[in-house]
Amino acid sequence: MSGATASESGQAAGRTAVFVPPSQRDDQVRMRRAHAAAARKFSVEATGREVWGWQGRTLGRRAGRWWLRLLSVPEDKRRGRLWEGTAAADAALPRSVPRPRLHDLLDWSAGGKAYRAELTEYVSLPALQTGGPVLHSELELPDAWWADLRAALAAIATVATERQAVRQQWVDRNFARFLGIPAIRITDWTTGHGDLHWANLTSAPLVILDWEGWGRLPVGYDIGLLHAYSLTTPTTAERIRARFAHVLSTPAGKSGELVALAQLLQVVGRGGHPELAPHLARHAQQLTGMPVPDPTS
Repeated sequence: MSGATASESGQAAGRTAVFVPPSQRDDQVRMRRAHAAAARKFSVEATGREVWGWQGRTLGRRAGRWWLRLLSVPEDKRRGRLWEGTAAADAALPRSVPRPRLHDLLDWSAGGKAYRAELTEYVSLPALQTGGPVLHSELELPDAWWADLRAALAAIATVATERQAVRQQWVDRNFARFLGIPAIRITDWTTGHGDLHWANLTSAPLVILDWEGWGRLPVGYDIGLLHAYSLTTPTTAERIRARFAHVLSTPAGKSGELVALAQLLQVVGRGGHPELAPHLARHAQQLTGMPVPDPTS
């Protein structure tokens, strides 16, 4: 894809790391061989460092002026939302949304696995956070950067799509478990990125990376997610709330923010982002007035 794409902008260390090679050595070898085969098909040479995605599901490397990203799933899981996301975004989103453009695609299957290779523009700008989505130090971004982000999200919202990034059924099943409150009915939906965090955003000029999960989601979800990933840096978190008060201060925006918090609390319950856990719990309680259940129970 691009320089350091979406959830692939770095490799976190430690037992809770999620952007790491597959746990099985055979899967690492299989992915590297498939990536090399895709490079040969595209007539490019992948020379950049390896960047693994979520639990080794993807592998990306720079290949000259391109970014070559390989996605692998069980053969019966191909054609899903994440599988088609990059290509669908390239076709549907207006050019005013700053993102790496897709150049070519290659699909094949072997040994019960489906592979998709995506050759996209290489983005040389660094992501604002490496090693994972949680922001670790305060950011000083110019007013123009914030204006560009607001304009990009507004442009994405105009796109009509049947892709569903968040579902009411998930809210119905999980709000009581992770937030300790009854499920709410989402009435205000929009089109959004679906994985808006600092490893998917570059410094100025803004480029938004990793489009595999975009689609319909609750109003306030994208900004609520970005804010949640910023809770370890209170100045930046407060700046987000100020810049997007027109969304987060509304009833619809609060609902979307609660969905984002619930989903991150689910990730925490599975061992991800332990440094974020107390911040998520505290902020969720501020919004709901209820202490959150233990997400690991």
